[in-house]
Amino acid sequence: MTRRVFRYVPFSVEQDATAEPEYEARCVSGDETECVAESGTYSDPGPVEEWQRGHSQETGHRRYRRNFGDYAVLRPLTDPAGPARARGGAL
Repeated sequence: MTRRVFRYVPFSVEQDATAEPEYEARCVSGDETECVAESGTYSDPGPVEEWQRGHSQETGHRRYRRNFGDYAVLRPLTDPAGPARARGGAL
């Protein structure tokens, strides 16, 4: 039988600064079926909110499904790229 040793390594979960987040919205208004009009994907929430306002003015629809997506990286707390976290200091 072989032996395995598992070690706990503490990680921090951080937003990946090299990738832009994504914002989008979809209209879910409607009685029997949803409208399903979509804002498209943007790297800032402003255009999505403006699309919602415009769509609401045109159609009277008031209910939206909003989605936010980003990328995350896990870094060991002893990672040289994050020395302040490794020492328990503030960023």
